[in-house]
Amino acid sequence: MAEGGGRTEQTPPARPLDAIDRDILRMLQTDGRASIRSVAERVHVSRANAYARINRLIDDGVIRGFSARVDHERAGQGASAYITLKIVQNSWRTVREQLQALPGAAHIALVSGDFDVLLLVHTPDNRTLRELVLTRLQSIPEVLSTRTLLVFEETDLEPVPGPVTGVGTGVGAGLAADDDPLQ
Repeated sequence: MAEGGGRTEQTPPARPLDAIDRDILRMLQTDGRASIRSVAERVHVSRANAYARINRLIDDGVIRGFSARVDHERAGQGASAYITLKIVQNSWRTVREQLQALPGAAHIALVSGDFDVLLLVHTPDNRTLRELVLTRLQSIPEVLSTRTLLVFEETDLEPVPGPVTGVGTGVGAGLAADDDPLQ
């Protein structure tokens, strides 16, 4: 099995989240473009408090970023696959760096079980996927074997409903422009 990857030195220790923090997270997972004003109104805190809490969640590494959900097929990435890899023991960090550089790599996980790494990739077509597996992945010296599982259909799951309701379902690039916490 590959070596474990621990928490980096700069990451602060995890703090317990209260109900307001969890409501803010749920709301931003549902609508990453929500304004500070709407977050504050929905969780019943001041805009300054909502702004400070969101920044703390970002600084603490709880919120890792804001992104859009993409229909990969409509975006020209019609072939998707989960690829399992068996790797040389204690090579996780080296392999992870090489996998992150792969075109179309969407998710990388060190796992337990019959294989060591689970990799999700999106490519324009099966020919490109084949080249990625046979040429790029299998040329990494620390990769002992691969198994490719084609994805026929994907469904993104929405966050579990909770106390915050009536929010849109779009996920976008971040907080909206009306977010001056002092107003």
